[in-house]
Amino acid sequence: MSGGGIGEALARLAGPGSVVSDPDVLARYAHDEAAWAPYDLPAALVRPHSSGEVAAVVAWCAPRGVAVIPRGAGTGLSGGANAVAGSVVISLEAMNRIVELNRAEHLAVVQPGVVNDDLRRAAAEVAMWYPPDPASSAWSTIGGNVATNAGGLCCVKYGVTRDYVLGLEVVMAQGEVLRLGRRTAKGVVGYDLCGLMVGSEGTLGVITEITLRLRPGVPAVPRTVVGYFPNLPAAGDAVAAVGAAGIVPSALELVDHRCLAAVDDWKHMGLSYDGHVLLLGRCDGPGDAGEAEAEAMLRAFQSAGAGYAVRSTDAVEADALFEARRLAYPALERLGPVLTEDVCVPRARMAEMLARIEEVGVAHDTVIANIAHAGDGNLHPLMITPRGDAGARRRAQGAFDDIVDAAIDMGGTSSGEHGVGLLKRGGLRRELSAGVLAMNQAVKAALDPLGVFNPGKVLGEPTPFVTADAWDGPAPRSFLG
Repeated sequence: MSGGGIGEALARLAGPGSVVSDPDVLARYAHDEAAWAPYDLPAALVRPHSSGEVAAVVAWCAPRGVAVIPRGAGTGLSGGANAVAGSVVISLEAMNRIVELNRAEHLAVVQPGVVNDDLRRAAAEVAMWYPPDPASSAWSTIGGNVATNAGGLCCVKYGVTRDYVLGLEVVMAQGEVLRLGRRTAKGVVGYDLCGLMVGSEGTLGVITEITLRLRPGVPAVPRTVVGYFPNLPAAGDAVAAVGAAGIVPSALELVDHRCLAAVDDWKHMGLSYDGHVLLLGRCDGPGDAGEAEAEAMLRAFQSAGAGYAVRSTDAVEADALFEARRLAYPALERLGPVLTEDVCVPRARMAEMLARIEEVGVAHDTVIANIAHAGDGNLHPLMITPRGDAGARRRAQGAFDDIVDAAIDMGGTSSGEHGVGLLKRGGLRRELSAGVLAMNQAVKAALDPLGVFNPGKVLGEPTPFVTADAWDGPAPRSFLG
Protein backbone atom coordinates (compact mmCIF):
# COMPACT_ATOMS: atom_id res chain seq x y z
CA MET A 1 0.00 0.00 0.00
CA SER A 2 1.26 3.49 -0.84
CA GLY A 3 2.08 6.04 1.82
CA GLY A 4 -1.02 8.01 0.86
CA GLY A 5 -3.16 4.88 1.18
CA ILE A 6 -1.78 4.15 4.64
CA GLY A 7 -2.49 7.71 5.73
CA GLU A 8 -6.06 7.57 4.43
CA ALA A 9 -6.73 4.26 6.17
CA LEU A 10 -5.34 5.50 9.49
CA ALA A 11 -7.32 8.75 9.27
CA ARG A 12 -10.47 6.65 9.66
CA LEU A 13 -9.11 5.18 12.92
CA ALA A 14 -7.62 8.20 14.68
CA GLY A 15 -9.20 11.50 15.63
CA PRO A 16 -9.59 14.47 13.25
CA GLY A 17 -6.23 15.99 12.31
CA SER A 18 -4.30 13.21 14.04
CA VAL A 19 -2.83 11.71 10.86
CA VAL A 20 -0.29 13.62 8.76
CA SER A 21 1.17 12.68 5.36
CA ASP A 22 2.81 16.00 4.44
CA PRO A 23 6.45 15.15 3.48
CA ASP A 24 7.81 18.30 5.12
CA VAL A 25 6.19 17.37 8.43
CA LEU A 26 7.21 13.72 8.07
CA ALA A 27 10.83 14.80 7.59
CA ARG A 28 10.81 16.51 11.01
CA TYR A 29 9.47 13.38 12.72
CA ALA A 30 11.65 10.86 10.88
CA HIS A 31 14.66 10.99 13.22
CA ASP A 32 15.90 11.90 16.66
CA GLU A 33 18.98 14.00 17.52
CA ALA A 34 21.54 11.32 16.59
CA ALA A 35 22.87 13.05 13.51
CA TRP A 36 24.99 10.04 12.54
CA ALA A 37 22.19 7.45 12.54
CA PRO A 38 20.34 6.50 9.32
CA TYR A 39 16.62 7.04 8.76
CA ASP A 40 13.99 7.16 6.03
CA LEU A 41 10.73 9.01 5.58
CA PRO A 42 7.75 7.21 7.13
CA ALA A 43 4.52 6.70 5.21
CA ALA A 44 2.50 8.56 7.83
CA LEU A 45 2.64 10.30 11.19
CA VAL A 46 -0.07 9.70 13.78
CA ARG A 47 -0.50 11.96 16.81
CA PRO A 48 -3.10 10.09 18.89
CA HIS A 49 -5.01 11.52 21.83
CA SER A 50 -5.91 8.28 23.59
CA SER A 51 -4.73 4.73 24.15
CA GLY A 52 -7.74 3.60 22.14
CA GLU A 53 -6.47 5.45 19.09
CA VAL A 54 -3.00 3.96 19.56
CA ALA A 55 -4.52 0.48 19.83
CA ALA A 56 -6.56 0.96 16.66
CA VAL A 57 -3.50 2.09 14.71
CA VAL A 58 -1.36 -0.83 15.95
CA ALA A 59 -4.17 -3.33 15.26
CA TRP A 60 -4.36 -2.04 11.65
CA CYS A 61 -0.58 -1.96 11.08
CA ALA A 62 0.45 -5.31 12.58
CA PRO A 63 -1.33 -7.78 10.27
CA ARG A 64 -0.27 -5.73 7.24
CA GLY A 65 3.39 -5.78 8.26
CA VAL A 66 3.55 -1.97 8.57
CA ALA A 67 6.30 -0.97 10.99
CA VAL A 68 5.28 1.12 14.01
CA ILE A 69 7.82 3.63 15.37
CA PRO A 70 6.88 5.03 18.83
CA ARG A 71 8.25 8.53 19.43
CA GLY A 72 8.49 10.94 22.33
CA ALA A 73 10.02 14.40 21.89
CA GLY A 74 12.79 13.18 19.58
CA THR A 75 15.61 14.21 21.94
CA GLY A 76 17.30 10.79 21.79
CA LEU A 77 20.95 10.44 20.81
CA SER A 78 21.12 6.86 19.50
CA GLY A 79 18.70 6.78 16.55
CA GLY A 80 16.14 4.88 18.60
CA ALA A 81 13.18 6.82 17.18
CA ASN A 82 14.36 6.85 13.54
CA ALA A 83 11.83 5.82 10.92
CA VAL A 84 12.11 3.16 8.24
CA ALA A 85 10.58 3.48 4.78
CA GLY A 86 6.86 2.76 4.72
CA SER A 87 6.51 2.92 8.51
CA VAL A 88 4.02 4.73 10.71
CA VAL A 89 5.48 7.04 13.35
CA ILE A 90 3.26 7.28 16.44
CA SER A 91 4.13 10.51 18.23
CA LEU A 92 2.76 10.57 21.78
CA GLU A 93 3.17 14.35 22.15
CA ALA A 94 -0.59 15.06 22.30
CA MET A 95 -1.09 12.58 25.15
CA ASN A 96 0.32 15.01 27.67
CA ARG A 97 -2.00 14.99 30.68
CA ILE A 98 -0.97 14.53 34.27
CA VAL A 99 -3.82 12.21 35.19
CA GLU A 100 -3.23 12.01 38.94
CA LEU A 101 -0.94 13.32 41.67
CA ASN A 102 -1.57 11.29 44.81
CA ARG A 103 0.04 12.65 47.97
CA ALA A 104 -1.21 9.80 50.16
CA GLU A 105 0.42 7.13 48.00
CA HIS A 106 3.32 9.30 46.76
CA LEU A 107 2.67 8.58 43.10
CA ALA A 108 1.77 10.20 39.81
CA VAL A 109 -0.12 8.83 36.83
CA VAL A 110 0.86 10.52 33.58
CA GLN A 111 0.43 10.13 29.86
CA PRO A 112 3.66 9.54 27.91
CA GLY A 113 3.77 13.01 26.32
CA VAL A 114 4.19 14.83 29.65
CA VAL A 115 7.49 16.74 29.67
CA ASN A 116 9.87 15.78 32.47
CA ASP A 117 10.23 19.30 33.90
CA ASP A 118 6.45 19.85 33.77
CA LEU A 119 5.93 16.80 35.98
CA ARG A 120 8.66 17.95 38.36
CA ARG A 121 7.02 21.38 38.69
CA ALA A 122 3.56 19.92 39.21
CA ALA A 123 4.86 17.50 41.84
CA ALA A 124 6.68 20.30 43.67
CA GLU A 125 3.41 22.26 43.91
CA VAL A 126 2.00 19.48 46.10
CA ALA A 127 5.25 18.91 48.05
CA MET A 128 6.46 15.89 46.13
CA TRP A 129 9.51 15.26 43.95
CA TYR A 130 10.30 13.26 40.82
CA PRO A 131 14.12 12.88 40.82
CA PRO A 132 15.19 11.60 37.33
CA ASP A 133 16.55 14.68 35.54
CA PRO A 134 18.18 14.02 32.16
CA ALA A 135 19.98 16.98 30.62
CA SER A 136 17.06 17.22 28.18
CA SER A 137 14.50 17.46 31.02
CA ALA A 138 13.11 20.75 29.69
CA TRP A 139 12.03 19.02 26.46
CA SER A 140 12.15 15.23 26.83
CA THR A 141 8.96 13.38 27.71
CA ILE A 142 8.30 10.83 30.43
CA GLY A 143 7.39 8.25 27.78
CA GLY A 144 10.75 8.69 26.10
CA ASN A 145 12.51 8.65 29.47
CA VAL A 146 10.83 5.33 30.29
CA ALA A 147 11.61 3.87 26.86
CA THR A 148 15.34 4.53 27.31
CA ASN A 149 15.51 4.23 31.12
CA ALA A 150 16.90 7.76 31.25
CA GLY A 151 19.12 8.91 34.09
CA GLY A 152 20.42 12.40 34.72
CA LEU A 153 22.55 14.45 37.04
CA CYS A 154 21.05 13.29 40.34
CA CYS A 155 20.74 9.58 39.55
CA VAL A 156 24.03 8.84 41.33
CA LYS A 157 22.11 9.14 44.60
CA TYR A 158 18.45 8.89 43.67
CA GLY A 159 18.39 6.35 40.86
CA VAL A 160 17.26 6.22 37.24
CA THR A 161 13.82 6.13 35.64
CA ARG A 162 13.34 2.38 36.23
CA ASP A 163 13.55 2.97 39.98
CA TYR A 164 10.41 5.14 39.81
CA VAL A 165 8.16 3.21 37.41
CA LEU A 166 5.44 1.32 39.29
CA GLY A 167 3.05 0.53 36.45
CA LEU A 168 2.46 0.93 32.74
CA GLU A 169 -0.39 0.80 30.26
CA VAL A 170 0.99 -0.66 27.04
CA VAL A 171 -0.47 -1.36 23.60
CA MET A 172 0.82 -4.75 22.46
CA ALA A 173 1.37 -6.22 19.01
CA GLN A 174 -2.24 -7.21 18.27
CA GLY A 175 -3.60 -3.88 19.47
CA GLU A 176 -4.40 -5.27 22.92
CA VAL A 177 -4.17 -2.76 25.77
CA LEU A 178 -2.58 -4.25 28.89
CA ARG A 179 -1.80 -2.90 32.34
CA LEU A 180 1.49 -4.02 33.84
CA GLY A 181 2.91 -3.47 37.31
CA ARG A 182 1.00 -2.06 40.26
CA ARG A 183 0.22 1.01 42.38
CA THR A 184 1.26 -0.52 45.70
CA ALA A 185 4.63 -0.01 47.38
CA LYS A 186 5.33 -3.76 47.15
CA GLY A 187 4.31 -6.55 44.80
CA VAL A 188 5.90 -9.76 43.49
CA VAL A 189 3.09 -11.46 41.53
CA GLY A 190 4.33 -12.82 38.21
CA TYR A 191 7.39 -11.82 36.24
CA ASP A 192 8.43 -8.16 36.23
CA LEU A 193 6.90 -7.35 32.83
CA CYS A 194 6.68 -3.67 33.74
CA GLY A 195 10.43 -3.58 34.34
CA LEU A 196 10.94 -5.39 31.04
CA MET A 197 9.23 -2.57 29.17
CA VAL A 198 11.41 0.10 30.80
CA GLY A 199 14.41 0.60 28.53
CA SER A 200 12.91 -1.47 25.68
CA GLU A 201 13.08 1.53 23.30
CA GLY A 202 9.67 0.94 21.72
CA THR A 203 10.60 -2.52 20.44
CA LEU A 204 8.03 -4.44 22.53
CA GLY A 205 4.97 -2.17 22.60
CA VAL A 206 3.70 1.40 22.80
CA ILE A 207 3.54 2.89 26.30
CA THR A 208 0.35 4.93 26.74
CA GLU A 209 0.24 5.60 30.50
CA ILE A 210 2.80 5.53 33.30
CA THR A 211 2.41 5.23 37.08
CA LEU A 212 5.42 6.73 38.83
CA ARG A 213 6.72 6.63 42.36
CA LEU A 214 7.35 10.12 43.81
CA ARG A 215 9.41 11.13 46.80
CA PRO A 216 7.66 13.09 49.55
CA GLY A 217 8.83 16.61 50.25
CA VAL A 218 11.04 18.77 48.08
CA PRO A 219 14.77 18.46 47.37
CA ALA A 220 17.04 19.81 50.07
CA VAL A 221 19.14 22.87 49.29
CA PRO A 222 22.46 21.34 48.23
CA ARG A 223 25.99 22.34 49.13
CA THR A 224 28.10 22.73 45.99
CA VAL A 225 31.81 21.91 45.73
CA VAL A 226 33.78 23.09 42.69
CA GLY A 227 37.16 21.77 41.63
CA TYR A 228 39.40 22.56 38.65
CA PHE A 229 41.92 19.88 37.67
CA PRO A 230 44.97 19.95 35.40
CA ASN A 231 43.95 16.85 33.40
CA LEU A 232 41.28 14.19 32.99
CA PRO A 233 43.06 11.42 34.96
CA ALA A 234 43.43 13.73 37.96
CA ALA A 235 39.69 14.46 37.84
CA GLY A 236 39.11 10.70 37.64
CA ASP A 237 41.27 10.21 40.73
CA ALA A 238 39.09 12.76 42.54
CA VAL A 239 35.96 10.80 41.62
CA ALA A 240 37.56 7.64 43.03
CA ALA A 241 38.56 9.52 46.18
CA VAL A 242 34.97 10.70 46.70
CA GLY A 243 33.75 7.12 46.47
CA ALA A 244 36.49 5.81 48.75
CA ALA A 245 35.50 8.41 51.36
CA GLY A 246 32.00 6.91 51.47
CA ILE A 247 30.37 10.06 50.11
CA VAL A 248 27.14 9.64 48.13
CA PRO A 249 26.75 12.98 46.36
CA SER A 250 23.44 14.12 44.92
CA ALA A 251 25.42 15.05 41.81
CA LEU A 252 29.00 14.73 40.65
CA GLU A 253 29.55 16.05 37.14
CA LEU A 254 32.67 16.39 34.97
CA VAL A 255 33.12 18.97 32.21
CA ASP A 256 36.40 19.23 30.32
CA HIS A 257 38.09 22.31 28.87
CA ARG A 258 36.73 21.79 25.35
CA CYS A 259 33.17 21.84 26.67
CA LEU A 260 33.87 24.84 28.88
CA ALA A 261 35.41 26.75 25.98
CA ALA A 262 32.42 25.94 23.74
CA VAL A 263 29.96 27.14 26.38
CA ASP A 264 32.03 30.29 26.95
CA ASP A 265 32.16 31.02 23.23
CA TRP A 266 28.37 30.72 23.09
CA LYS A 267 27.19 32.13 26.43
CA HIS A 268 30.24 34.16 27.62
CA MET A 269 30.16 32.66 31.13
CA GLY A 270 33.90 32.96 31.86
CA LEU A 271 34.37 29.32 32.86
CA SER A 272 37.29 28.05 30.84
CA TYR A 273 40.27 29.98 32.18
CA ASP A 274 40.78 28.26 35.53
CA GLY A 275 41.75 24.75 34.52
CA HIS A 276 41.63 21.82 32.17
CA VAL A 277 38.71 19.93 33.79
CA LEU A 278 35.88 21.04 36.05
CA LEU A 279 34.25 18.77 38.64
CA LEU A 280 30.93 19.89 40.12
CA GLY A 281 29.78 18.09 43.26
CA ARG A 282 26.63 18.48 45.31
CA CYS A 283 25.79 17.11 48.75
CA ASP A 284 22.25 17.38 50.10
CA GLY A 285 22.44 15.50 53.38
CA PRO A 286 20.63 17.07 56.35
CA GLY A 287 22.28 19.44 58.80
CA ASP A 288 25.70 18.56 60.12
CA ALA A 289 25.82 15.36 58.06
CA GLY A 290 25.49 17.36 54.85
CA GLU A 291 28.14 19.80 56.02
CA ALA A 292 30.52 16.94 56.77
CA GLU A 293 29.88 15.40 53.33
CA ALA A 294 30.70 18.67 51.57
CA GLU A 295 33.89 19.15 53.56
CA ALA A 296 34.94 15.56 52.82
CA MET A 297 34.31 16.08 49.13
CA LEU A 298 36.41 19.23 49.18
CA ARG A 299 39.28 17.32 50.79
CA ALA A 300 38.94 14.55 48.19
CA PHE A 301 39.25 17.12 45.40
CA GLN A 302 42.30 18.69 47.01
CA SER A 303 44.04 15.37 47.67
CA ALA A 304 43.58 14.35 44.02
CA GLY A 305 45.49 17.41 42.81
CA ALA A 306 42.87 20.07 42.15
CA GLY A 307 44.55 23.32 41.17
CA TYR A 308 41.62 25.15 42.69
CA ALA A 309 38.83 23.73 44.86
CA VAL A 310 36.24 25.55 46.92
CA ARG A 311 32.78 25.26 48.40
CA SER A 312 30.50 27.62 46.57
CA THR A 313 28.65 30.02 48.86
CA ASP A 314 26.70 31.67 46.04
CA ALA A 315 23.61 29.67 45.03
CA VAL A 316 23.20 31.65 41.81
CA GLU A 317 26.81 30.96 40.83
CA ALA A 318 26.43 27.27 41.65
CA ASP A 319 23.26 26.98 39.58
CA ALA A 320 25.03 28.71 36.69
CA LEU A 321 27.82 26.13 36.79
CA PHE A 322 25.34 23.26 36.57
CA GLU A 323 23.50 25.07 33.79
CA ALA A 324 26.81 25.23 31.91
CA ARG A 325 27.02 21.44 32.27
CA ARG A 326 23.58 21.10 30.64
CA LEU A 327 24.59 23.50 27.85
CA ALA A 328 27.75 21.61 26.91
CA TYR A 329 26.22 19.36 24.26
CA PRO A 330 24.33 22.05 22.32
CA ALA A 331 27.38 24.32 22.58
CA LEU A 332 29.55 21.66 20.94
CA GLU A 333 26.96 21.06 18.22
CA ARG A 334 27.64 24.59 17.04
CA LEU A 335 31.18 23.50 16.11
CA GLY A 336 30.23 20.65 13.78
CA PRO A 337 28.58 17.22 13.70
CA VAL A 338 28.94 15.51 17.09
CA LEU A 339 29.09 11.74 17.58
CA THR A 340 28.01 11.08 21.15
CA GLU A 341 29.14 8.21 23.37
CA ASP A 342 27.37 6.92 26.46
CA VAL A 343 29.65 4.35 28.06
CA CYS A 344 29.59 3.52 31.75
CA VAL A 345 32.44 1.94 33.75
CA PRO A 346 32.97 1.05 37.42
CA ARG A 347 33.69 4.25 39.33
CA ALA A 348 37.05 2.94 40.48
CA ARG A 349 38.15 2.82 36.81
CA MET A 350 37.03 6.32 35.85
CA ALA A 351 40.58 7.72 35.79
CA GLU A 352 41.76 4.80 33.66
CA MET A 353 38.85 5.21 31.24
CA LEU A 354 39.39 8.96 30.90
CA ALA A 355 43.07 8.37 30.14
CA ARG A 356 42.09 5.76 27.56
CA ILE A 357 39.71 8.21 25.87
CA GLU A 358 42.58 10.69 25.50
CA GLU A 359 44.72 7.95 23.94
CA VAL A 360 41.94 7.03 21.52
CA GLY A 361 41.59 10.65 20.44
CA VAL A 362 45.30 10.85 19.65
CA ALA A 363 45.34 7.48 17.88
CA HIS A 364 42.47 8.47 15.60
CA ASP A 365 43.43 12.14 15.24
CA THR A 366 39.96 13.03 16.55
CA VAL A 367 38.89 15.90 18.78
CA ILE A 368 37.07 14.41 21.77
CA ALA A 369 35.35 16.57 24.37
CA ASN A 370 34.20 15.01 27.64
CA ILE A 371 31.25 15.46 29.92
CA ALA A 372 30.28 12.81 32.45
CA HIS A 373 27.98 11.82 35.25
CA ALA A 374 31.19 11.09 37.08
CA GLY A 375 29.54 9.95 40.29
CA ASP A 376 28.22 6.77 38.67
CA GLY A 377 30.88 6.24 36.01
CA ASN A 378 28.71 7.30 33.06
CA LEU A 379 30.89 9.10 30.49
CA HIS A 380 29.81 11.04 27.42
CA PRO A 381 32.85 11.45 25.14
CA LEU A 382 31.82 13.72 22.26
CA MET A 383 33.64 13.33 18.95
CA ILE A 384 33.60 16.58 16.97
CA THR A 385 34.30 16.67 13.24
CA PRO A 386 34.67 19.62 10.87
CA ARG A 387 31.78 19.96 8.44
CA GLY A 388 32.42 18.31 5.12
CA ASP A 389 35.53 16.39 6.25
CA ALA A 390 34.82 12.76 5.31
CA GLY A 391 38.21 11.58 6.60
CA ALA A 392 37.56 13.11 10.03
CA ARG A 393 34.19 11.40 10.03
CA ARG A 394 35.74 7.97 9.42
CA ARG A 395 38.34 8.55 12.13
CA ALA A 396 35.62 9.54 14.61
CA GLN A 397 33.74 6.33 13.87
CA GLY A 398 36.89 4.35 14.65
CA ALA A 399 37.30 6.26 17.91
CA PHE A 400 33.65 5.56 18.79
CA ASP A 401 34.17 1.80 18.39
CA ASP A 402 37.43 1.80 20.33
CA ILE A 403 35.86 3.65 23.27
CA VAL A 404 33.01 1.12 23.41
CA ASP A 405 35.52 -1.75 23.38
CA ALA A 406 37.60 -0.14 26.14
CA ALA A 407 34.57 0.38 28.37
CA ILE A 408 33.44 -3.24 27.98
CA ASP A 409 36.98 -4.49 28.62
CA MET A 410 36.94 -2.56 31.91
CA GLY A 411 33.78 -4.32 33.05
CA GLY A 412 31.51 -1.53 31.84
CA THR A 413 28.65 -1.16 29.39
CA SER A 414 28.23 0.42 25.97
CA SER A 415 25.19 2.47 27.05
CA GLY A 416 24.44 3.90 30.46
CA GLU A 417 21.30 5.89 29.66
CA HIS A 418 20.94 6.88 25.99
CA GLY A 419 19.87 3.44 24.81
CA VAL A 420 21.14 1.18 22.05
CA GLY A 421 18.96 2.43 19.19
CA LEU A 422 20.92 2.12 15.96
CA LEU A 423 24.35 3.40 16.94
CA LYS A 424 25.12 0.92 19.75
CA ARG A 425 23.98 -2.36 18.16
CA GLY A 426 27.59 -3.45 17.66
CA GLY A 427 28.34 -2.65 21.29
CA LEU A 428 25.36 -4.69 22.44
CA ARG A 429 26.62 -7.76 20.57
CA ARG A 430 30.11 -7.20 21.94
CA GLU A 431 28.76 -6.89 25.48
CA LEU A 432 26.17 -9.69 25.68
CA SER A 433 27.03 -13.37 25.57
CA ALA A 434 25.43 -15.54 22.87
CA GLY A 435 23.08 -17.07 25.43
CA VAL A 436 21.93 -13.72 26.80
CA LEU A 437 21.48 -12.33 23.30
CA ALA A 438 19.32 -15.36 22.45
CA MET A 439 17.15 -14.68 25.53
CA ASN A 440 16.65 -11.09 24.39
CA GLN A 441 15.71 -12.24 20.91
CA ALA A 442 13.25 -14.78 22.34
CA VAL A 443 11.50 -12.05 24.33
CA LYS A 444 11.24 -9.88 21.22
CA ALA A 445 9.82 -12.76 19.18
CA ALA A 446 7.29 -13.65 21.88
CA LEU A 447 5.93 -10.15 22.42
CA ASP A 448 6.27 -8.83 18.85
CA PRO A 449 5.94 -11.94 16.67
CA LEU A 450 5.37 -9.96 13.47
CA GLY A 451 8.35 -7.68 14.14
CA VAL A 452 6.43 -4.45 13.63
CA PHE A 453 7.59 -2.49 16.70
CA ASN A 454 10.59 -0.28 15.93
CA PRO A 455 12.28 -2.82 13.65
CA GLY A 456 16.06 -2.90 13.40
CA LYS A 457 16.65 -1.13 16.70
CA VAL A 458 18.53 -2.58 19.68
CA LEU A 459 18.79 -6.24 18.59
CA GLY A 460 19.23 -5.57 14.87
CA GLU A 461 22.40 -6.48 13.07
CA PRO A 462 25.12 -3.78 13.31
CA THR A 463 25.39 -1.61 10.20
CA PRO A 464 27.87 1.12 9.25
CA PHE A 465 27.29 4.70 10.22
CA VAL A 466 25.56 6.93 7.69
CA THR A 467 27.63 7.31 4.53
CA ALA A 468 25.32 9.62 2.59
CA ASP A 469 26.77 12.88 1.31
CA ALA A 470 24.18 14.79 3.36
CA TRP A 471 25.66 13.82 6.73
CA ASP A 472 26.56 17.45 7.48
CA GLY A 473 22.92 18.51 7.36
CA PRO A 474 20.34 18.71 10.16
CA ALA A 475 20.28 14.90 10.15
CA PRO A 476 21.43 12.34 7.60
CA ARG A 477 19.31 10.01 5.49
CA SER A 478 20.11 6.47 4.47
CA PHE A 479 18.07 3.37 3.77
CA LEU A 480 17.95 0.95 6.67
CA GLY A 481 17.05 -2.06 4.50
